[in-house]
Amino acid sequence: MFVLIVLCGVGTLLTLLNSLTMRVVKPLNDARISSSVSVLIPMRNEESNVDGVVTSVQKSQGLSDWNFLALNDSSSDSTGALLEKHYIQKLDGTSLPEGWLGKNWACWQLAQASTGEYLVFLDADVRIDPTAIVSSIQIMDELHWDFISPYPRQIAISFLERLFQPLLQWSWLASVPLRIAERFGVSSMTIANGQFMIIRRSAYFAIEGHSSIKGEVLDDLRLARTLIDAGFKGGVAEASSVAECRMYESAPDLINGYTKSLWNAFGGIVGTIFTIALIALTQVVPIALGIAGYASGWIAYLLTALSHAIASARTKSSPANIFAHPLAALLLIVLIVESLRRKSVGGLVWRGRQLS
Repeated sequence: MFVLIVLCGVGTLLTLLNSLTMRVVKPLNDARISSSVSVLIPMRNEESNVDGVVTSVQKSQGLSDWNFLALNDSSSDSTGALLEKHYIQKLDGTSLPEGWLGKNWACWQLAQASTGEYLVFLDADVRIDPTAIVSSIQIMDELHWDFISPYPRQIAISFLERLFQPLLQWSWLASVPLRIAERFGVSSMTIANGQFMIIRRSAYFAIEGHSSIKGEVLDDLRLARTLIDAGFKGGVAEASSVAECRMYESAPDLINGYTKSLWNAFGGIVGTIFTIALIALTQVVPIALGIAGYASGWIAYLLTALSHAIASARTKSSPANIFAHPLAALLLIVLIVESLRRKSVGGLVWRGRQLS
């Protein structure tokens, strides 16, 4: 019982420490960047997002030399036609080569067609504040970073989204000492989110960009960690004030989206088993012990609830799982197992493409 309370307490303290010390991108209305910038957006069947993301990017401020490229990745909907209506550079993606995953290939094509000193990779479901890019680059320059991953606010509307999506930021706020990872360049602790990521051109091409991770389903983490391993500097920043993203608009999309990658999220089967055990021990067991009449169970449960509350406040995410986190954790375990099952039978599919 004591060990359980200690584990939950450590997670809560780490969440608090990270929340107080992590890098934060705030809107800087007077910031200016003279260096060239290329905004790069891969799109595959994104007809519902084209107008929103293009409009938000075109409102960007503080960039004196920038261009905007979007790649239509063999879409079967009206993505290409909608892009034609906007005054941006539109690329048509070429056939997916063997060994590549779709997004990685699209990003590599965009990068090769770009000219900017800073490469801004943006997902189509992200909406940014006019100062998001310039404010993020200013932090990079101040810290002498080669990349930054401004983590958008995760918009959650349906019950399943509100319950599950807050686990995204909480999971790394409660488990990774961010400043230590930054200071010592610990790649295994490096956090990144490909929804919004900025990389110096020189660093990106020094590691051969997305071609170095062409078959990786967790492209954001692998790209950031490859950069760190190569001696470059960077990290994650909380960016809920300047960017937001609604990843999934339905329960099936959410389930398919997570199962496509969770099998590969924990460093192999041993790491996956350890992670499942740790999630169950710290998120589910405490409330079960509390219901069974153990006061220590309620203490551990409330400590973990506090951890979720801190993360929710820091990232402006849904508070739905502060006390319902055991249910969210159970769902996460189910999705991890389902991801492993689909991987084993070759059933991983995303946006109409077979992943395994």
